[in-house]
Amino acid sequence: MNTPTLTAKFHVALSKECTAAALAVFISTAIWPRTSLAAPQAPAAAASQPAPPRTTSSGFREPDPVDFDDHAGYVQIFDGANLKDWDGDPSIWRVENSAIVGESTKEKPVGNSYIAYRGYEGKDFDLKLEIKVENGGGSGIQYRSHTGLPWRRQRPGQPAPNLNWMMTGPQADFWFPVTPMTAEWTGQFYSENTPLGIIAWRGQVVNSSPGKPPRLVGNIAGRTPLGGYVRINDWNQYLIMARSGTFIHVLNGQLMAVLVDDDPNSSNNQPGIIGIEIEGTPSKVSIRNIWLKKLP
Repeated sequence: MNTPTLTAKFHVALSKECTAAALAVFISTAIWPRTSLAAPQAPAAAASQPAPPRTTSSGFREPDPVDFDDHAGYVQIFDGANLKDWDGDPSIWRVENSAIVGESTKEKPVGNSYIAYRGYEGKDFDLKLEIKVENGGGSGIQYRSHTGLPWRRQRPGQPAPNLNWMMTGPQADFWFPVTPMTAEWTGQFYSENTPLGIIAWRGQVVNSSPGKPPRLVGNIAGRTPLGGYVRINDWNQYLIMARSGTFIHVLNGQLMAVLVDDDPNSSNNQPGIIGIEIEGTPSKVSIRNIWLKKLP
């Protein structure tokens, strides 16, 4: 694609599409200090250390970075001790070392499995959490999602899934990079169990309008370099921001994908619930420190 990479000094016109691109630039440069690509495996704590305020040569002050560990206005939706208000197959999901853990092994493989948080249904929020995937496979954070809907991905020979434990709707992907394909998925916007599929790939700002296919507005950075921010076999800090038709995925302080969906009837734009997925065998998915800021 020939769309140029966005930078903080890129001047844009005030059209709807360019506004979305400008939003991506603002968040990628201001929301957290960037982690160096030369050291993508830096300790998790490093991403949450606020940088000192900076005044530019023009005299304007840059925005202070967000502290990932700042929970003002947030509520904790998992206490690290039990699965109160969480609903999933107990043979797959458990609490281990203060984290929600889902596991699929060669001895006991499972298909797509989800655990849903039943304590909140909403549309606009900020969600912070830490995620780790080991051994292979993948995960995703479901939001504005629903259970009980027919499952489109039923494979021949597989038993029918319990639809109360299957989730449909927006997902912030996170995958172990076993193959080049799965290595590209972490951070993207994916619509689970709908015909939409991947809408905003990692590194993209995408606009979707009624009756039209999604359009690329601009690029955040290359898909492969952005993979350097993903910590393998280690904890990753995920921030998901949902505002009306705007969806923002930030991983370890780095903007990964932005979707602006202007279709009020889109399945992406309906209130729903939050959940966690495990997919692939073998795989072990762990989630901890889950904080939710509810917005009007």
